[in-house]
Amino acid sequence: MVTVSQDSRDLANTSADDLRVRIRAWLNRELPLDRRTCLGMAGGHDAYFSRQLGEAGWLGISVPPKYGGHGGTAVQRFIVTEELLAAQAPVGAHWLADRQVAPSILAVGTEEQRRAFLPHIVRGECYFSIGLSEPDAGSDLSAVRTKARRTDGGWRVSGTKIWTTFAQHNHHLLTLCRTSPRGDNRHDGLSQFIIDLRSEGVHVRPIRTMDGAEEFCEVILDEVFVPENRLLGREGDGWRQAGAELALERYGPERWLSVWACLTGFLSHTADDKSGPHPSAIAELGRLAAKYRVVRHISLNVARSIDRGHTPTVESAIAKDLATALEQETVEVVRRLCGSELGFPAANAFESVLARAVLTSPTFTIRGGTTEVLRGLVARGDGGVAASAGKSTG
Repeated sequence: MVTVSQDSRDLANTSADDLRVRIRAWLNRELPLDRRTCLGMAGGHDAYFSRQLGEAGWLGISVPPKYGGHGGTAVQRFIVTEELLAAQAPVGAHWLADRQVAPSILAVGTEEQRRAFLPHIVRGECYFSIGLSEPDAGSDLSAVRTKARRTDGGWRVSGTKIWTTFAQHNHHLLTLCRTSPRGDNRHDGLSQFIIDLRSEGVHVRPIRTMDGAEEFCEVILDEVFVPENRLLGREGDGWRQAGAELALERYGPERWLSVWACLTGFLSHTADDKSGPHPSAIAELGRLAAKYRVVRHISLNVARSIDRGHTPTVESAIAKDLATALEQETVEVVRRLCGSELGFPAANAFESVLARAVLTSPTFTIRGGTTEVLRGLVARGDGGVAASAGKSTG
């Protein structure tokens, strides 16, 4: 039985250390070891667990109380996120709604949209996918071809989105569409819509990846009717809005804690070896630990910048570039130190996690923004191109 009043109340007067103690104690009570099996943010679409989190007050931390949230900070959400990911919690159901959709609705949504969606997101019972990438528009989102045309009472949307996380399970799709023809400025004429995934004309096809998972989907929109009140923000302002959302997507602990279980699992796996790790292994692990400390510091500073009211697009790009490269390095180092042949079914829980990480880690530097796109963004110092996502998924 979860208790909001004891776990997450009065965030304004809660120190970072105390908040960490509270969420860790809650996880120890509510999340059995056999449910701690997920790699990162996409793993584990578990509606029951998301509702548990909402009931306990661990979602909507920075959402104002008038919409059911807790009026906390990005740093406080950062701390809770760290603990959830380190515990391998199944966070996939509520993740995108809590991380970027709720802040976007708060920033540019209407009052009706805020009251319609935010309380349900905070309670862990409203789940969103993000419709950005398309078959011919990944690294350059200005090439989006999904079209929305005006009709009586709203819009008709047609097109295809791909790499759309958990669209087969979620309720809504926050979708980037072209509402006017592409002109001299390729970023003009893009708008965002909230599309009910149960609408007539929506067809969702799961995509099976090498590890057997079906987290990603192709979503075909065939003349889907979207009411006028489900345009998010201003018509034609979708490029800027998507850029702000990507800044929230790129910087967090999910970019460097996805494979944390590989590192901790290796240490536990070798703990019974009386001879202990080889000195060269200790040196490699030490180098990883030092890099994690640096990357966490950079990531945390982005959260602090958000709390100061900034949109740290470039800083988020730097954080993601460094973090996802570190995750890939972690998988390779642990795989090499493990020294055994990996496969499915694995010999134990640790090797199962590592085998999945080996298969999925190549995607870390693609989804949410390719390394090349991110570094170009940083070199230009230009937040205006933030939505050149590079297979951004959601």
